Amino acid sequence: MTSSNTTIDGGGTVSQNLLNAVNGTSSSSSSSSSSTSSTSGSSLQQTFLQLLVAQLQNQDPTNPMDSSQMTAQLAQINTVTGISQLNTTLTSLASQLSAGTNSQASLLIGQNVLVPGSTTTVASGASSGFGVTLSSAVSDVKVTIKDKSGNIVNTVDLGAQSAGTVPVSWKPTDSSGNTLADGTYSISATATSSTGATASVTTLSGAQVESVVQQSDGSTGLLLNNGSTVGMSSVSAIL
Repeated sequence: MTSSNTTIDGGGTVSQNLLNAVNGTSSSSSSSSSSTSSTSGSSLQQTFLQLLVAQLQNQDPTNPMDSSQMTAQLAQINTVTGISQLNTTLTSLASQLSAGTNSQASLLIGQNVLVPGSTTTVASGASSGFGVTLSSAVSDVKVTIKDKSGNIVNTVDLGAQSAGTVPVSWKPTDSSGNTLADGTYSISATATSSTGATASVTTLSGAQVESVVQQSDGSTGLLLNNGSTVGMSSVSAIL
């Protein structure tokens, strides 16, 4: 049977739990390991002081304790305490940042935003808007709008554009100028560089922010009126 105490030179004994806590070791049982890992920095400091006093009281006068080992143990305890305090500070900072993000996100409620998507909604003769994101400057950008049957109803030529996000204010009419019926329309875009080559372009959908929600990963999300939820980083423009 393994003894729960350790003999110190001079005849004294010290609890093995004290040695485990200070040396960062654990017994063979998983419960002991879990208990040691959850010990706070201040508790470890107190444990170390108890062990140090026990060692000093029971040391052999002819073979005193090595001061360098004592110093190394003290340095380890200080490191553990510092890490514990750092974790507490980072946790507090993360909570403050999360609260600040939620507060900022709440200001977007009722605002129209552009997020990655390939649709635009028409209601009462008005469009929810759309846009494109360009990775580089182009000589021409064309946006094609189709109805739910896949028929092209209109094409919007944006001309030359610089790199970045380009919001488009579109009056929902067909190519003949007739107002489009309410519904959801798909959008696609093509871009041409100055050399005539095809350039990269991403379409953006316009939607209104209805509320701020917490996503499954804990980050702040925006619930849009089209039923989708996007992260704050997905917002390309606020209209």
